Amino acid sequence: MSFQNPVFIPGPTNMPEAIRQACYMPTIDHRSPIFGSILHPCLEGVRKVLKSESAHIFIFPATGTGGWETALSNTLSPGDGVLAARNGMFSHRWIDMCQRHGLDVQVIETPWGEGIAADRYEEILRGDRDHKIKVVLATHNETATGVKSDIAAVRRALDAAKHPALLFVDGVSSIGSMDFRFDEWGVDVAVTGSQKGFMLPAGLAIVGFSEKAMQATESAGLPRTFFDVHDMAKGYANNAFPYTPPVGLMNGLKLSLETLLDEGLENVFARHTRIATGVRHAVKAWGLELCAVSPEVYSDSVSAIRTPEGFNATDIVTRAADEYGMAFGVGLGEVAGKVFRIGHLGSLTDAMMLSGLGVAEMVMVDLGLDVKLGSGVAAAQEYYRHGANKANKAAA
Repeated sequence: MSFQNPVFIPGPTNMPEAIRQACYMPTIDHRSPIFGSILHPCLEGVRKVLKSESAHIFIFPATGTGGWETALSNTLSPGDGVLAARNGMFSHRWIDMCQRHGLDVQVIETPWGEGIAADRYEEILRGDRDHKIKVVLATHNETATGVKSDIAAVRRALDAAKHPALLFVDGVSSIGSMDFRFDEWGVDVAVTGSQKGFMLPAGLAIVGFSEKAMQATESAGLPRTFFDVHDMAKGYANNAFPYTPPVGLMNGLKLSLETLLDEGLENVFARHTRIATGVRHAVKAWGLELCAVSPEVYSDSVSAIRTPEGFNATDIVTRAADEYGMAFGVGLGEVAGKVFRIGHLGSLTDAMMLSGLGVAEMVMVDLGLDVKLGSGVAAAQEYYRHGANKANKAAA
């Protein structure tokens, strides 16, 4: 690997130098008002990125996995019912966590490459007349397959069934890169992390709780200590954490949020859509297909690209790293060896993406795939020329 090249894994993502430097700061007294001047802008900024007026924001020294555990342990009791779709590795892992916590999980098995079937959620919720299901899990952007699901449709399913279950959403690889509407979609807990759209190192679990979710914490029976949101809220009231906070990462998050909001969230989302669309043009030019089965579920933060039957897609990732010093993502779980992944989120430009597409092409040609050198790059270039012009005119 080369530190000079950008990475094209689905996270951690490339870090702008200013944000990296913000994390590298002198030691301060983390129980002084100085930390409060870092903490509270972070809480307010995350709320804006979630497009919420009232979400309770909590930031833990952890990753998205810690955010999942925060959601479960603060709102549920042993034996509570959970409804979830399994359509990729990360939805699978959240389901596994639920089962380890002694929750009663009903799983909707969904082909990898497809989005969440909201109609199945509605059907099951209508049949749950005793309201044993306390929580519905939904993965907004399945990082293993490059699939985006319709969270608004899941909320409509809950409402149509007149079911009181809480809606928990994994937005780890979407929030900060793709449009996320906490209030409008009726989300009760949103989970994300620092290392993707926020362009930081891994180390922060970032969660938003609705008022309904906060009410559920009063009767929840699962044990929690490190991830207790009430302890965290008490700390925030005193400009502190209940334990030593990750001050440098928080300072980086403060600048990251300023950077995103200064660019404008809609511009951030449009940039991700444009770069992702260029990647999709390249994939088509290569004669390959995405794991995502249709355009309405294409992710704007990661593309999982299928390789021909009998070809080990992991070889592309290995050779790119060894021969060209560039990082792509391997396939996971059911699609291991069948796809390689290109992350196109966070701190990224059209020109940076072209470098990744160029290396991917060289590797595929090296490995004997029927790909014409320059074809994908040319297709992306042609799109970026016009796509960038349209975006610039819209912003003018």
